This record gives sequence, C-alpha cells and structure tokens, in this order.
Amino acid sequence: MGRNGDPIVMMKEDHHRDRLSKEAFIEWLKREGSRRYHDRHPFHELMHNGQLTETQLQQWVLNRYYYQTRIPIKDAFIVAKSEDPTFRRMWLRRIRDHDGEQEGGGGLALWVELARGVGLDADEVRNFRNVLPGVRLACDEYVRFVREAPLLEAVASSLTELFAPSLMARRLEAWKRHYPWVRQESLEYFQRRISRATLDSNQAVEFVVRQATTYALQEGCVRALVKKTDILWTMLDHLSMAYIEAGSGRKQTAHDSHHNQASV
Repeated sequence: MGRNGDPIVMMKEDHHRDRLSKEAFIEWLKREGSRRYHDRHPFHELMHNGQLTETQLQQWVLNRYYYQTRIPIKDAFIVAKSEDPTFRRMWLRRIRDHDGEQEGGGGLALWVELARGVGLDADEVRNFRNVLPGVRLACDEYVRFVREAPLLEAVASSLTELFAPSLMARRLEAWKRHYPWVRQESLEYFQRRISRATLDSNQAVEFVVRQATTYALQEGCVRALVKKTDILWTMLDHLSMAYIEAGSGRKQTAHDSHHNQASV
C-alpha cells in the first residue's frame, strides 16, 4: 500500500507476468513515484505558497539536515553491495558530492550554510539534539532498508531523484519570492541539486532498467521506490504535527514577521 492507503497499481494480472518493456517499466516507476512524492504534502504546499513562519522554516531546515547526513551513509551501503568496480566508481561520486572532497565542501556544508541563512546556529544543527524523534526514526529506517535490501532495490529506492529537479526549482523560486529575509547565497544547495539530481536519477534508472530482468524484480523496484516516498512523506508528517498542527508560530508568516519588523 502506498501513501494514504493508495495501492500500487499492478501492470499485469497475477497469471501473466512477463517482463515489461523499458518504456513501460520506466512509466510505471514514474507514475507510482510521482503520485506519492512529497511535493504534494501540505507542508510543502505551505512552504511554496509563502505560508510558513520563520520558526517553521527553520525547523524544516534543522530536521532535514539529519536526513541529509544519512544520504552518504546509505550510499556507502550501496557501494559495498556491488561487485562491479565501474558501478562503485559511479556511485562513489554521490558520497563525494555530499561529504565533499575536503572539509567544508559538498552538499552537507552547503546545507549548513542554508541553516545559517535562515538564522540557525550551525553547531545546533550539526549536533542533532533538536531533531524530532519521528524524523530521526524515518531517516534511520531509510538507512536500514538500504542496508538490508538487495542492491537492485537499494538503488531503486533512490529514484525519488526523478522528481527532485522540478521540486528544487519550485522551492528555489518560492524561497526567493516569499522568504526574502533568507540570505540568497545560502540557497546554493537547491540550485546545485537541480543538475546533480538529474544526473543521479539518469544513472540510477539506467542501472535499474538493465538489472531488473524479470517482472518480479521490476515490481520489487517499484515497491522500493514507494517505500522511499513513504519515508519522505512521514518526515513531513512529523514536522506538521510538531510545528503546524500544534499551532507553533501560525499567527504570522515568516515574510509578514520580517516585514513588520522592518516597518517598526
């Protein structure tokens, strides 16, 4: 079952399951992933419409950093599963992209700059003390899934990146429009991920299509992708419960708050 109990749409009847064509398989992955992707979550809708408060935006950045730090860890598990040096070299680039070639480089460092840009203390973000327990559990579940899954399904779970470039572009535009108090130079992570996620997803799709040689393997890939979308959605559920449904800071949006301060 997918998000909100939405079942996975099977491509074949139980009695006749031939391997799907490349085109049909990719279409299946995209359909099942896109209708569950977290760009549809109410928290993101509030974000993109400029309706989050400063506190809510900050807490999204703080909690999301924990997820960011899990990415190179799950990628290391994927690398360790492969016997193919060519694949390992390709996938190792993802770890370098996040951890950087040296201290202070890479996506994690850019996310810390984003945290500074929204007014957070970098050390507070890095120490994880204020990460919501539910967010932590969801992120750790992603790492556990990748650690225990076969290589093919572990790679397939990363295919949420198929939908990331459009989300990053929308987010970048929304933040510039609705949250002008955020330092513009701190938004580099979003800009960089538009091209990087495109490259990453293309490589992952190529691998998954080539290695999923039976319908059962293709179905396993779809289920792995759905698992990942559920994890991303669950993270936003916990943020919503803690900072929106609980009424934290809902009297003013972040834009209104800074506008009022500037008018004093």
